[in-house]
Amino acid sequence: MEHITVLLEKAIEQLNIKEDGIYVDCTLGGAGHSSLILSKLKSGHLYSFDQDDFAINIAKERLDKIGKNYTIIRSNFVNIKSELEKLGVTKVDGILYDLGVSSFQFDDAKRGFSYNSDAKLDMRMDSSKDFSAHDIVNKYSYDELVRIFYMYGEEPFSKQIARKIIENRPINTTLELVDVIKKALPQKVLNSKGHPAKRIFQALRIEVNDELKVFEKSLNDVINLLNIDGRVVVISFHSLEDRVCKTIFKDNSTINIPKGLPIINKELPKLELITKHPITPSIDELENNNRAHSAKMRVARRQI
Repeated sequence: MEHITVLLEKAIEQLNIKEDGIYVDCTLGGAGHSSLILSKLKSGHLYSFDQDDFAINIAKERLDKIGKNYTIIRSNFVNIKSELEKLGVTKVDGILYDLGVSSFQFDDAKRGFSYNSDAKLDMRMDSSKDFSAHDIVNKYSYDELVRIFYMYGEEPFSKQIARKIIENRPINTTLELVDVIKKALPQKVLNSKGHPAKRIFQALRIEVNDELKVFEKSLNDVINLLNIDGRVVVISFHSLEDRVCKTIFKDNSTINIPKGLPIINKELPKLELITKHPITPSIDELENNNRAHSAKMRVARRQI
């Protein structure tokens, strides 16, 4: 399946790229955003993060055709501060996150991300790690399963699904898990729009890769990496990611002054919100790119 980068032009426009600037793409993937960033740099440099060897090899071929002033860092973006420090980079002019599972991972059936293809339960974004979806499905307690299904999948039938999983262990493949999920759900849910396993697969993927905690730590770190006027752009695909971004942006763009105390000096917060409300894909993009649905983009600028 052809990979179409979501919110490509809008994201790069919001980065407000300078030809001599230092930019970071935290989610290299198919290099859609990285390619456009690199094409706008002259004396500047691009640093791109990914932990998937296949994606890195494909991206390198694509970026080499544009320029050589880039560096790919094979690491999770939770390590952005330490990895950049190793390269002598302590300040940057723009940072981009395009969150969620990449097309390479989703379209490769054997990676176990898809509920439409049969494969071993896996869902590791970094295949060198030991912990996988198989461990969660077959080893987590009833309470642990309910917690992640409800918290990360917002699944209203978390208890029923968790109970059915435990009754049917061992569960080794994606389609085995789909069948178990279907057995736990009422007929009206099975007949409704959307795949019945979507929320559970999302929850498992987030738990396997610790996505929300990783994103929260990384986003807090990058705010201090930004130069004055530098921007951070975040594209998210579900409410949990968007909530983390919204909260961190709000915490860093407001100053709480205790009630009753006079404002002596007008102190500015670290960030200025460029987007009061998230930017969403156009109708044309939604029609041409199914993966654009649910995408939201938030942007902030470092001001002090």
